[in-house]
Amino acid sequence: LFSRFLPLAKVSSLVNLMSPSKNGAVRRFGQTIQSMSLRGDNKSPATSLRAGSKAAGPTPTKRRNSTLWSETLDVHQKSTFSAKEIKRQEAIYELFRGEQDLIEDLQLARKAYHDPMLKLAIMTEEELAHIFGDLDAYIPLHEYLLMKLTEGTGPDGTISQIGHIVIDWLPGLNAYKNYCSNQLAAKALLDQKKQDKRVQDFLQRCLESPFSRKLDLWSFLDIPRSRLVKYPLLLREILRHTPPDHPDGTKLERAITIIQEILSDINVRKGESECQYYIDKLEFLDEKQRDPLLDKCKTLLCHGELRTKSGSRLHVFLFSELLVLTRPVTRNDRSCFQVYRQPIPVRDLSLEDLQDGEIRMGGSFRGAFTNGEKAKNVFRVSSVDPSSGQSHTLNVSDVYHKQQWLNCLRTAMAQQQGAATGAQQELSTSAKQHSSSSLAKICCDGEGDENCPHVSSPKLRAQTLSKTRLDQKLQGSQKREETGV
Repeated sequence: LFSRFLPLAKVSSLVNLMSPSKNGAVRRFGQTIQSMSLRGDNKSPATSLRAGSKAAGPTPTKRRNSTLWSETLDVHQKSTFSAKEIKRQEAIYELFRGEQDLIEDLQLARKAYHDPMLKLAIMTEEELAHIFGDLDAYIPLHEYLLMKLTEGTGPDGTISQIGHIVIDWLPGLNAYKNYCSNQLAAKALLDQKKQDKRVQDFLQRCLESPFSRKLDLWSFLDIPRSRLVKYPLLLREILRHTPPDHPDGTKLERAITIIQEILSDINVRKGESECQYYIDKLEFLDEKQRDPLLDKCKTLLCHGELRTKSGSRLHVFLFSELLVLTRPVTRNDRSCFQVYRQPIPVRDLSLEDLQDGEIRMGGSFRGAFTNGEKAKNVFRVSSVDPSSGQSHTLNVSDVYHKQQWLNCLRTAMAQQQGAATGAQQELSTSAKQHSSSSLAKICCDGEGDENCPHVSSPKLRAQTLSKTRLDQKLQGSQKREETGV
């Protein structure tokens, strides 16, 4: 919903759900939360055609009601509220109106797209279920919030306290986990079905109809995600206009924390789903290419189209555990990625940032560099494992995407090194504890006190043991434990 390495306050991966890019890296996480309003920004529809017009103009686009809360008040009522309270109520009203618009769009997606395509047999019921998910099931969730906000509205049209309403309602948004996790696969199927002429014609007619507001089908299907990432912004805006001593203050802060945690959980699920989606699309020429580490990959850090030194186009995936170089192929109308070389474990990666002009590109890519011009935006990845012998010089479309790749690779390598260091420290600590335990066992051997007396106890026999005998006992104890005896 909401690069994997950002704190909760900046969680925003849902913003960047998109088809794989053909240039550079496509990161799962954006740098900012998209602030998009669900209200249409369209101008008022054109006036009716004048009498005598010879040609009919385009059908006016349906527009959303953009009335502000303050515009619903008369002059006398408005004068009874402070400027700050008016701004607070405007922010609450924006939340209210957004819920109304969302419900309308969810209903529209079903009535104007799903049901007609099913009735006309443009798509099968299974395909439509995969693309639309359980959109209908979310309508009651948002209707409930509208009902609670309506019940909390006073005679003067204001909502005095909203914090407790939102806190009680927000956990219901966890229902979107499955929907958001499925979005990548849903969009891929929709894009595939758009190759069908009947689907193309139907969607184009819908796009040209007034109800669509010039939005395509995917825009409607993506509205729940965009709404989810907007909740923290809406709540912060309400909080910003809430007086410090208002009872809503602490409750709104709690509500913001709750929604951030929910978005983070949805983001994790979405990330795991996206990672598995692309793993399932990998095609191996030899089963030996399937590295066991692939089963441990839960995160796709970035992926995109790069070029080799010879000019070959590759689609490269950087998973949390592996770097996989592939060639996009099509099998029975199904797109997949043929693994180009043996995947390289991130723990074995070596990264070199090459300066512009340092490398000449050859092969079919040479034509891109007139008069033998040297390549720009190039880096090299290789394996430190001598048995692998892999080294790949990769070219990126521009400096921005090159920096994305370098950042992702360095972060992944640092995480692996940190994990390896932590494992070594744990092993070292365990070895020290084992050694101390063995020594204590020797010191207490043969004595009647089963609790082992303190070092200063006169019963301690270690003082009477020779160094040779102590070493022999220590080695024997370690050997028995290693062999499981």
